[in-house]
Amino acid sequence: MKRKDEKVMSEKFNVADIFGENVFNDTVMKERLPKNVYKNLKLAIAGVQELNITDADVIANAMKNWAIEKGATHYTHWFQPLTGTTAEKHDSFISAPNENGKVLMEFSGKELIKGEPDASSFPSGGLRATFEARGYTAWDCTSPAFVREGAQGATLCIPTAFCSYTGEALDQKTPLLRSMDAVNEQALRILKLFGNTTSKKVTPSVGAEQEYFIVDREKYLQRKDLIFSGRTLFGAMPPKGQELDDHYFGSIRERIAAFMKDINEELWKLGVSAKTQHNEVAPAQHELAPIYAQCNIATDNNQLMMEVMKKVAYRHGLVCLLHEKPFAGVNGSGKHNNWSITTDDGINLLEPGKTPHENIQFLLVLGAVMKAVDKHADLLRESASDVGNDHRLGANEAPPAIISMFLGEQLEDVVMQLIDKGDATSSIQKGKLKTGASTLPDLNKDATDRNRTSPFAFTGNKFEFRMVGSSDSIAPANVVLNTIVAESFKEIADQLDGVENFDMAVHDLIKKLFTDHHRIVFNGNGYSDAWVEEAERRGLPNIKSMVDAIPALTTPKAVKLFESFGVFTEAELKSRAEIKYEAYAKAINIEAKTMIDMAGKQIIPSVISYTTELANSVLTVKEAGADASVQADLLAEVSGYLKDMKAAYTKLIDVTAKATDVTDITEQAKYFRDEVKTTMDELRAPADKLEMIVDKEFWPFPSYGDLLFEV
Repeated sequence: MKRKDEKVMSEKFNVADIFGENVFNDTVMKERLPKNVYKNLKLAIAGVQELNITDADVIANAMKNWAIEKGATHYTHWFQPLTGTTAEKHDSFISAPNENGKVLMEFSGKELIKGEPDASSFPSGGLRATFEARGYTAWDCTSPAFVREGAQGATLCIPTAFCSYTGEALDQKTPLLRSMDAVNEQALRILKLFGNTTSKKVTPSVGAEQEYFIVDREKYLQRKDLIFSGRTLFGAMPPKGQELDDHYFGSIRERIAAFMKDINEELWKLGVSAKTQHNEVAPAQHELAPIYAQCNIATDNNQLMMEVMKKVAYRHGLVCLLHEKPFAGVNGSGKHNNWSITTDDGINLLEPGKTPHENIQFLLVLGAVMKAVDKHADLLRESASDVGNDHRLGANEAPPAIISMFLGEQLEDVVMQLIDKGDATSSIQKGKLKTGASTLPDLNKDATDRNRTSPFAFTGNKFEFRMVGSSDSIAPANVVLNTIVAESFKEIADQLDGVENFDMAVHDLIKKLFTDHHRIVFNGNGYSDAWVEEAERRGLPNIKSMVDAIPALTTPKAVKLFESFGVFTEAELKSRAEIKYEAYAKAINIEAKTMIDMAGKQIIPSVISYTTELANSVLTVKEAGADASVQADLLAEVSGYLKDMKAAYTKLIDVTAKATDVTDITEQAKYFRDEVKTTMDELRAPADKLEMIVDKEFWPFPSYGDLLFEV
């Protein structure tokens, strides 16, 4: 029988016909803007000049007319505050009624360029007092406006940055744009050293692979833990998990396929190049990956992707879970951040070519990245820290918590030639893979295998930063990547600028970079205990939790780095650290209170009902003169676990209450990690054992089996 939310067949369409139809893109701008205004806007997008208000008025009017044709009644400055989600305030295009009661549809250049949200309503880490409400959103003209369709109708969305009345960044977008400027300026210096005078701009390029879980909405609504915290706080593993590896790349179920189709269609209309979709390793887990885009656009697109997935899932009677570890015992979800740097004339600075040992510019860039990652491993680790990721990183299912680089056989060989011999004379070449079947062709074999255990892996012409959590914005990771590489580029350019013998100087510098920072390179099994020991011997940091990672933001090294490139001020860094401590404490507090609620109102009463029935069974069997030892043993076992659960429940109530009395936010976060979270684990253990014993009809909410396999 077909579910009402399922579609058996759908209308056919051509992707090329709908792609970007709801985006105010370059094609639309060319059609609707006067030539001089279009030219000035393109110069503003390139960062050559600022947009004047006269041109802004023309653009705003064209944007309004286009949006109204799409059915839009409102516009919003769409921004990314430090809440982990996006924010928006909708204003209609209507003006005050004239004398005859008619309204005009208006949208000015001033309204386009600047908005005024309530800055006190968003996290500021102490930068803004509660009574200081004014903040500003500023149009990011490098990221195209778009019309988003939904239950509220159509809305013109204008990607913006968000800052306080005094100019501090209160969002993810502002520091990202600053970091892009930094890496652009310093990368151009490197290119000029090699005689490149044609490249005018260098831009970080990013592709973010998005992992997620899908569960049935009806079952979801029966789980308070999923509703309030995004993950299951109780739950025993079903008989089957991911042991057979039959989910990964497996056939996509009809209900999920219909959901994916609608996601793709919406994203394509918004100009998001959704490319690859497949089942992931765990049951009910999936992945959607786009084609690369400019860093800030990729960040916007990923936020759109997460919003669309949640919205479309609801439409299909499903729920999209973006938590990094919604289910214990199966793989969690991440977001692989594929990062490269490219010029405006098509040069990828991370392209090694067929003979990387001869590609001096690439080797210098590789050395710069190696130095950056080694020097600022703590910042990279912090950029991927969130509450959910603490359950994932270092758990033999995701990258280890230790930052290292994977180069692969080919590049490692070149690097070691330079370190050991002082010169690189050869590169391992691609081979042929013999299929052994007469009907199949032999395949070209890459010179380097992949390493799924590496947190920062070179994958052909890019680095894949695999630590980012599935619910995270990709902005923080790319802010760090852009800035630390900009610093390396600057230091290298400073050393090489004006040297008499450039070829000799650059050769010696590459050798030094590889020698000094090779400790960060590890091509082996990042999950092994041996690597933990080896990393400690090398002096690499092993930062195991979010709370331990946060201090990296405010070290003198970090402050100097970010201030020197104008990415963050010290005050902005301190505020973000405070926000993160606060976010951790709030998240664990919500989880603890949810566990208390579920244990006290659902699990314990249900188990008591079950033990009552067991006890009656014991008495009945004994009265009948039969052996009741099995029932009695079961009663004793259940009662024992129930006692343990009640003790942990009482303790959790106590430690959670005490946590709120800790006034220092850093110490409070530590208390939640060390005391509250530990007690939560103590409460969960007997509850999960009880779930394996108690009759299903008594258990108060859907099991893992119900959630993972009944979608």
